[in-house]
Amino acid sequence: MSDSASDAAALRPDVLIVGGGPAGCTAAILLARKGRRVLLLEKDAHPRFHIGESLLPMNLPILQRLGVLEQVRAIGVHKPGADFPVSDERYNTFRFTRALDARIDHAFQVRRDQFDALLFRHAQAEGVDARERVKVERVEFGADGRPARVFARGADGQALEIAPRYLIDASGRDTLLGNQLKLKRKNPRHQSAAIFSHFAGVARRPGEEAGNITVQRFEHGWMWLIPLPDDVMSVGVVASPEYLKQRRGDTEGFLMRTLESVAPVRARMQGARRVAPVHVTGNYSYRCARMSGPGWVMVGDAYAFVDPIFSSGVFLGMNSAELAAGVVHAALDAPARERALQRRMERYLQRGLREFEWFIYRFTTPTMKRLFAHPRNVWQIEQAVISMLAGDVFDNPRVRRRLRAFRAIYAITALRFLPDALRRRLRGRTAGDDFGGETLHLGS
Repeated sequence: MSDSASDAAALRPDVLIVGGGPAGCTAAILLARKGRRVLLLEKDAHPRFHIGESLLPMNLPILQRLGVLEQVRAIGVHKPGADFPVSDERYNTFRFTRALDARIDHAFQVRRDQFDALLFRHAQAEGVDARERVKVERVEFGADGRPARVFARGADGQALEIAPRYLIDASGRDTLLGNQLKLKRKNPRHQSAAIFSHFAGVARRPGEEAGNITVQRFEHGWMWLIPLPDDVMSVGVVASPEYLKQRRGDTEGFLMRTLESVAPVRARMQGARRVAPVHVTGNYSYRCARMSGPGWVMVGDAYAFVDPIFSSGVFLGMNSAELAAGVVHAALDAPARERALQRRMERYLQRGLREFEWFIYRFTTPTMKRLFAHPRNVWQIEQAVISMLAGDVFDNPRVRRRLRAFRAIYAITALRFLPDALRRRLRGRTAGDDFGGETLHLGS
């Protein structure tokens, strides 16, 4: 085939994937292995900074299937669990070894510039036509409602016109189709913003807990401390947008003052020095009204982004991409099955997403703080919560049943500690009402 013919074929791929992060690379690798011609376009160049450095144990089987587990192990920090401080000196540690039906007892903390670059290069090695510095600008749909032409532009200004048989939107928070089709909906129940950076010289937890992520509540939200290789710690604050508006341009000073306001974090930050720029991102909790349509599907953050408190982002992205790859491959062979395949995928993914969301929406409430500070393993409920923290909420009915029981315990605990005046008011209100920051309903 001549060079011009090869170029033309490259722009008529079986599957175009927009976004070269973990979700996009996962889908690309799996589809290429199935013999599909895959074009993967990434707007930036690897390596590039990205947040979301804490993986979950359920990431590891996906990495194994992709063939990169040992490479990730080599660049990662061993993560045996998650720490939740309950006082200035006491931590509650949720170790993955105690998860219900534990299959994997650890995860990794990774620098996302290294992790994402590793996946991107592996996609190229698997036969994916993976290109950097190419930004997709818009999608043109045909009369049948399917993507007909996709317009992109390289860093050199060269315009590309692509005619894919199928489109996977893995564009992350850019959510290409979510914005173009006006599907993106801000989450009215959970708006937050983040400010974060990398530091050297931050004290790690002792002994076996040195690789744990620490999740620290504070008055306006929560903080993370994620140990990375080479004595680097990712440190950030997630809070209400109103709180972050107080910084008035003094971004680094505001971050440091916030971190120093919490005694356990202040103690660990003594002598630390910042080794990366300070980043701010705001109002980022959203979900799109649809996950898929004729000839297209969204994966990962392109579809939804929730508060990263339980480190679920990379896992949800790669898990959804793995499922989407199967759907796309099958739909290309059997177009009549496309919608049924998409619906089944959507139901499965939304079920797991709802489990994370239920905890995330309530994590900063006094009731959740009380329950996390004094965990009890009646009917293996504490183990089920650890399983949720590990990402095991999709295929394990034993975990989901116990998480439903935890919801009941949450509601009962919230009612028990309500002031008498609010308790009297509750008699005339629905169980879904909020009282003093406590959401009492059991559903999602």
